[in-house]
Amino acid sequence: MEAQTENKMGTMPVNRLLVNISLPMVISMLVQALYNIVDSIFVARIDEYALTAVSLAFPMQNFMIAVAAGTGVGVNALLSKRLGEKRFQEVNQAANNSVFLAVCNYLLFLVIGLLFSETYFRMQTDIPEIIAYGKIYLFICTAFSFGMYGQFCSERLLQATGRTVCTMITQTTGAVINLVFDPILIFGLFGFPKMGIAGAAAATVLGQIVAMVFGFVYNQKVNHEIRLSVRGMRPDPVTLKHIYGEAVPAILMQSIGSVMTFFMNRILLSFTSTAAAVFGVYFKLQSFIFMPMFGMNNGLIPIVAYNFGAGYKERIVKAMKSSMIVGVIIMTAGLLTAEVIPAQLLRLFNASGQMLIIGVPALRILSVSYVFAGISIVGSGVFQGLGKGKYSLLLSVIRQLVVLIPMAYLLSLTGNLTAVWFSFPIAEIAAFAVALFFLRRILKNLDGMILNRK
Repeated sequence: MEAQTENKMGTMPVNRLLVNISLPMVISMLVQALYNIVDSIFVARIDEYALTAVSLAFPMQNFMIAVAAGTGVGVNALLSKRLGEKRFQEVNQAANNSVFLAVCNYLLFLVIGLLFSETYFRMQTDIPEIIAYGKIYLFICTAFSFGMYGQFCSERLLQATGRTVCTMITQTTGAVINLVFDPILIFGLFGFPKMGIAGAAAATVLGQIVAMVFGFVYNQKVNHEIRLSVRGMRPDPVTLKHIYGEAVPAILMQSIGSVMTFFMNRILLSFTSTAAAVFGVYFKLQSFIFMPMFGMNNGLIPIVAYNFGAGYKERIVKAMKSSMIVGVIIMTAGLLTAEVIPAQLLRLFNASGQMLIIGVPALRILSVSYVFAGISIVGSGVFQGLGKGKYSLLLSVIRQLVVLIPMAYLLSLTGNLTAVWFSFPIAEIAAFAVALFFLRRILKNLDGMILNRK
């Protein structure tokens, strides 16, 4: 096999490597975040009910992404570790089994979309317009989600071998298609039918399908460290066990966000549907700050995993420290933006007077949590790369379930909507303290972990 020499993740200077691996993913995720914002801007032009419907659909969409991304974490960590150990047959086995898992994940959500789209919205609201919008939007996103699962699968294979420029191209291409076709399909431009909110969903899945095709073409043409074949996609129990050893905590960790958002929407809807719309807008805006963090984190995980497999402690520590410095810078920029121009940000979404009254203090309060979140995100990446996904899971449980939802509910009993937003910085500070505790524990025992790695 061609990949018998040392991969760049074990030889390139760490700071340069982190930029080399992460920058393409940061750029592509910024484009994705821009798409998320523009998508909601266009949907908001339909009416506020449509914007609220998309906001309420977010927990289910996030759950779909959690399954795809969490599975990708398991595949990515196993592939990178096996590459570091020079066990190339197992690299191929992991890559092919990841395709099998992508197909299984799609079939699961196809069934969910066919049977439960309307039920899902009726669990959250009784407003007919929101239910009607949401049912159409969610059904299209789930029924055609094979594009999303194929895209995540192909991109994680490229990331694990350090070919992040290819993932930048696939993600950017998909996002640009979304951006172009959003207004065309929503408003019926250039002879296309006027599809309304269904057009927003159609543009989304179209972009994902094109990105999936690009991703698999790149894997076949330029990713010489893996070989995909139909025969190789037969499930291997040992490989699946290794993948899901990391994937299950990652899936649960990201799925917790869906549970949190679902219950937060219910708490906010007890005040007004506009509050839920503001919460949805906040998530779109915060993605422009968090997506670069996640992009850097996606680069950090294979670097940590590879160097852990190769036994290079100093490179692991260096990558972690550099990522934390960059993370604090990114999150501070997000904090300052939200504090200085919250009203201007909300007006991008055709905000009504009531939406501004609720949203301006909400954005300023919510953004206080950014810097603390940056450290926690980097910590989670280190945990996953070192095979300690349970720490990442526990971190998310503490932040989003143990602290956030109970605190939000208790603050909602005051009858003051503004008080509810303070639950986010409170929860993030608690998670920050836990992340530091786990990081200190891991660094203290890192030498022993390297000696005992399997």
